[in-house]
Amino acid sequence: MENIQKKQAASSHSHSFMKAAVREFKRDKVAMVSFFFIIIVILGVFIGSLFIPKDAFTNVDIMDTNLAPLQHGHLLGTDDGGRDEFLLLVIAARNSLSISIPVTVVIMAVGIFLGLMSAYYGGFFDWIWMRITDYLSIIPTLMILLTILTIINNYNIWTLVWVISLFSWISSMRFFRALTFAERENDYVKASKLSGSSSLSIMWTQIFPNLSSQFYAQTALAFAANIGLETGISYLGYGLPYTTPSLGTLVNKATDPEVMTQSPWMWLPASLLILALSVSLIFIGQALRRVADQRQSLA
Repeated sequence: MENIQKKQAASSHSHSFMKAAVREFKRDKVAMVSFFFIIIVILGVFIGSLFIPKDAFTNVDIMDTNLAPLQHGHLLGTDDGGRDEFLLLVIAARNSLSISIPVTVVIMAVGIFLGLMSAYYGGFFDWIWMRITDYLSIIPTLMILLTILTIINNYNIWTLVWVISLFSWISSMRFFRALTFAERENDYVKASKLSGSSSLSIMWTQIFPNLSSQFYAQTALAFAANIGLETGISYLGYGLPYTTPSLGTLVNKATDPEVMTQSPWMWLPASLLILALSVSLIFIGQALRRVADQRQSLA
């Protein structure tokens, strides 16, 4: 009976958060447009890429090189190999999202798990994880990633996902640790302990539902950060191989002064898409953060 009541309470908490989020998005038109933009882009690139020939990036057409947008039926023009820039943009966006989405899922899962456990149990367990995060935070994440990718040399999308995830969960863990420290002192936690509820039950059926609104907001912001991180790695030449383009790979073309000034269609669409995705996710994250703050103030 107690477990059923806890599940109902968690479900009610999640449902009320969704209702509050919908109200906030209706009020904040920018956040609502941003949300639909993200959904359209994600669905568009993953579904659209299914209809793109597998040799779209490797197939070279010397007759249609460096075409400006709208010439010869090419919406965004072609590159110096005659490859359609719109198709390349879809493929690159799919590959970038295939990295940033799993990375976000992994680091948020690890962050909430370790943050909850560390703060709830405290003591030596918390001390160990804080020392680990302190040492990992000494060196900038990007520098660590570039060093490891240089050593690995040969990697694919999933290699990048795990390498990036391995060093990107720290801020997420610290964030949820701080929130859990505040939550564990509330009366409902003390009452649950006195009633004999297990630690795992208290953490995941009572504390976590009260952090879920912050979890969603932090996920959107982490998604934006991971898009930027993956793009930066690819831009510096440490991302996916040339035959597997990402948004950073396309932006990297701007390092050629001639391409940057005379053929902006080769790098500008990818740059604008990165900017639009990042800004949209930030607007979504801010809207969800406002919902979380409002709910916390009413608690």
